[in-house]
Amino acid sequence: MADPTNDERSLFTLIGELPDRVSTLVRAEIDQVKAELSYKAKHFGIGSGLFVVALVVLPFLIFTLLAAAIFALALVMPAWAAALVVSGALALIIAVLVWIGIVNFKRGSEPLESIDSLRKDIDAVKGTGDYDRY
Repeated sequence: MADPTNDERSLFTLIGELPDRVSTLVRAEIDQVKAELSYKAKHFGIGSGLFVVALVVLPFLIFTLLAAAIFALALVMPAWAAALVVSGALALIIAVLVWIGIVNFKRGSEPLESIDSLRKDIDAVKGTGDYDRY
């Protein structure tokens, strides 16, 4: 007798095959996720490496631009004065950035309101703290 076709299989046969089909489907989905994660990790790694290379080259660009600014200013004033002007501008930029950083550190060091609120709630549950007692 020939093997039954898909239309001729009984309900019990189909139910018996269900766990194998589900496990095969789950394994296929897991393999697909692994492949996608591998693909994404590869491209994130390449992108990260390129960013690192760009960050290594960036200081050379900055030094070159600073030298160009000094040489450009040296056309209208003595070279020592041009270097002093560029250095002063850099010192001013650094001072502003440090000031902004200090302000942000002060803002970040303020106590969290949610922790204070949580402490008040715990005190209220314990029956201690500042609230109206009835």
